[in-house]
Amino acid sequence: MVSATNVDATAVNTIGWLSAADWTIVVPVYQRQYRWDIGACEQLLSDIRAVADLDDGHMHFIGSILSSAGGHGDAAELVLIDGQQRTTTLMLLVAALHHTVRGSDPALADQLARVLVHSDDPSLTKLRPHHAWASVFERVVLDRALPAGQSRDSRFDDNYAFFRSQISRDEAPHIWRGLQKLEHVSITLGAGANAQQIFESLNSTGEPLRDHELIHNYVLMGLGHAEQRRIESEYWHAIEQNTGESIADFWRQYLVMKTGREVSVVGGRGVYDAFRHEFPRLELADLIRNAEEWRALSRVYRTLLVPAEAPDAEIARHLGYLNTFGTTMYPLVMLAYRDFDRGVIGRDDLIETLEMVQALLVRRSVVGTGVDRLVARLCRARAQGAAALVSAISRITPSDERVAAALKYVDLPHPHYVLGRIAGVDGAGALDLEHIVPLAPGDTWTGDGVREWSAYSEDEQNSHRALAKTIGNLALLEEDLAVRAFDRSFPDKRELYARSAVATTGPIASLDRWNTAAISARSAQLAARFVEIWQRPGGPAIDDDGLTPILDAVRRRGWPPGWQREWSYVEYCGEHWEVYDVKYLFNRVFKRLWADSREAVLTYSGRRGGPVYTAQSWNGQWDRLDDEHSLYMGWDSSYMLSAVQGVLEEAGLAPEVFVKYSYIGNAM
Repeated sequence: MVSATNVDATAVNTIGWLSAADWTIVVPVYQRQYRWDIGACEQLLSDIRAVADLDDGHMHFIGSILSSAGGHGDAAELVLIDGQQRTTTLMLLVAALHHTVRGSDPALADQLARVLVHSDDPSLTKLRPHHAWASVFERVVLDRALPAGQSRDSRFDDNYAFFRSQISRDEAPHIWRGLQKLEHVSITLGAGANAQQIFESLNSTGEPLRDHELIHNYVLMGLGHAEQRRIESEYWHAIEQNTGESIADFWRQYLVMKTGREVSVVGGRGVYDAFRHEFPRLELADLIRNAEEWRALSRVYRTLLVPAEAPDAEIARHLGYLNTFGTTMYPLVMLAYRDFDRGVIGRDDLIETLEMVQALLVRRSVVGTGVDRLVARLCRARAQGAAALVSAISRITPSDERVAAALKYVDLPHPHYVLGRIAGVDGAGALDLEHIVPLAPGDTWTGDGVREWSAYSEDEQNSHRALAKTIGNLALLEEDLAVRAFDRSFPDKRELYARSAVATTGPIASLDRWNTAAISARSAQLAARFVEIWQRPGGPAIDDDGLTPILDAVRRRGWPPGWQREWSYVEYCGEHWEVYDVKYLFNRVFKRLWADSREAVLTYSGRRGGPVYTAQSWNGQWDRLDDEHSLYMGWDSSYMLSAVQGVLEEAGLAPEVFVKYSYIGNAM
């Protein structure tokens, strides 16, 4: 057997490793800052609780920690090369536990202290961070008060406060049991090992697992071999076959459909993290029930991707139309099609939904407002019933007047789709798009057979160019006719238009000239047909294109640059609030609800373990609500936004609160 001489890799108990008294764990100066946010801490705590519930034979593996040994005796050190984030977070969790029980359970407090500090000098922490933030870490772990006038504002404070808020004195022994069941591979390098090479090998070699692969592993990992084979053969293979290369999109859009919340793909594992949050535990019976739903929805998804497979020709036609706009609205359409499959709604109901969605998408495309972060709110509305969905779509669908005005002056989006439906032509993709005034007219081009392009003034030329891609200057034409018409003067191609079978193209031949007035007249004519075909559903016209419902507000990691002006303002139940950042909104919403809906605040806070407490149990940023209750303010922005969303849902006010993103916020 050949053994490695410069690398020692050993599976170890993590708490036992941290408790060892003969070294200090050092974070080297080249390491990045501590970056774990509350979301990551929440997942770690969830994993620890889950393993604590299991019997003694079950452990939880947290990965590998790479270090190099240095020094001797009292000066012995382990220099962390990889694993700083996990190690630091575990230390903060242990510190929170220690400070929770030190007055009530001295024996447990002593065990926790052995993880945190040196036994011969309790003023020295076992973990020594980068010198630039070592004092901040030590202040938190050793529970040192700040000088008067200073405030706590660091990731160490945020995450420590989160752990303090989530773990009661009664639960502390249970969490300690879970912590003692963590294990990792400790990789220690000798003097001759190349630390950078090994670090790169651990972190950069091979293709990282993608979200759907992580979901697959997560679903199967806790099962026995026979159970894994059953789930794989009966469910997972079908899901893969139905979704193909779109499997990652399927899981993201399924989660939007399921939760009624947008799922971020920024940061690498957003879909997987959302899946774990929605399914924190999957016992076999629950897994089979959910897998049956996933398989059924994957069949629906296949129909959306390949509309020709729909059993009804009219439904297939509208699904094809919908794909003009991509897959943005798939979560909502999956809901509707699933209900159609189950017989919950009829064929006409499904087609009506598909028509409404198309009208929403094409109208917003015309006026240039975009469709980002719309589908989750529509899924939520549909859960409230058909009338709620119609109202929600109506609210964000531009009016007839606004659409007609835009069609006169903007480049027509999706021209084959729009012109094809107006003309009643199926399969408009087989027709060519004709610009009546060419995009780049030659000097001899003429619209009336008299004046040539070179004789047009600069303003006249600019006016024609500005309208060249508008609906009034576009027509669909058969390929052989389009080839002959390309770039020719208007009088020369009138007879080609007359030969076209496209209903909206033939009438152009009856005109004796083509100029900006003719373009405007045709724009008005086609706009009238446009608003008839893509009707805006009932309800009052409300222009809230720039407003985002609070439940769809983007959750950002940490404090992004420009956060002071993330929003221009907030609309709260009809009130206009000059609130520019999430920290101020967090404070104002909780104080307002404390006055208006205190029971909702207490219910939410009790279920989530904060952010309202009866005692200021740790050092940090507090704001008093009354003589007996305080609001903790030392959270990161992601937690604060989540808390605002949650408490407003609890109070039943979330649909009435909107944020208006500022330019800076949109740009970030």
